[in-house]
Amino acid sequence: MASPLKHSLARPLVQSSSSCAASRVLLLPASQRFFSVLNRPPPNYEGHIPLTKVERGALAIGSALWSFRDPRRGDLIAALGEATAQPFFIDHLRNRMLLSPTGRRILRDRPRITSTTLSIPRLRSLPSNTVGYAYAAWLDREGVSPDTRAAVRYIDDPECAYVMQRYRECHDFYHALAGLPVFREGEVALKAFEFANTGLPMTGLSVFAALTLKKREWQRFWEIYGPWAVRNGLLADDVINVYWEEELETDVDGLRTRLGIEKPPDLREIRKAEREAMKRAKEAKESGTVLS
Repeated sequence: MASPLKHSLARPLVQSSSSCAASRVLLLPASQRFFSVLNRPPPNYEGHIPLTKVERGALAIGSALWSFRDPRRGDLIAALGEATAQPFFIDHLRNRMLLSPTGRRILRDRPRITSTTLSIPRLRSLPSNTVGYAYAAWLDREGVSPDTRAAVRYIDDPECAYVMQRYRECHDFYHALAGLPVFREGEVALKAFEFANTGLPMTGLSVFAALTLKKREWQRFWEIYGPWAVRNGLLADDVINVYWEEELETDVDGLRTRLGIEKPPDLREIRKAEREAMKRAKEAKESGTVLS
């Protein structure tokens, strides 16, 4: 005869199949739930928009096509990044952060990079060899602000959403470390570096914008900046694990050495020298002289 204790222990195991299925559905993350636009689940964090698989696919295709047509559309590039990052790629990047003591601290602290949290005026006052000064000088030179990064909306897991937000807000630090400008030629080179280092699909897809470069720009990418991006992206430490807020007073060359990143040739100076050479050649042709 079975004891009452055994009967009491067995009771939770004889729930109806419908209640068990319901409990399993409740435990699934939004990315694995089956829902439609008519019964969309509640958001997992402020600003989150759960998408069906069809919606996510449409977002990826549409944002890819339109951002290729107009690479200046940061909102489309951001949407493309989120639509193509989950579930595998953003999880993989988060796991690489979890393997690093610094990465784990970043995930725990969840710092944000804005003009307020970093105090750009203070960074401008730092010694010229520091990371903070190089970052502020790059912002001033390119005329950009850290406050323009869009909030993540389409990644379901809150921690993975923060990883994407962190990557997005650290992008300008990668620019400053490499000294690459924001116009298309510089962005393509940096995206190639980011793809080799982070593995996010959007960064790889963005490299296809190289097909829209002018002949001389394409030649530079093929000969100089593409090889630099692949070599440094693959060999460098994970840049997502840099706690930039703690490195602001670090010597910038020292940080490059520690991460294993070499600074590429100054793209602005190369383009400037090229324009001056073309101008001299044009003037010489018009005057009927021959340059030596």
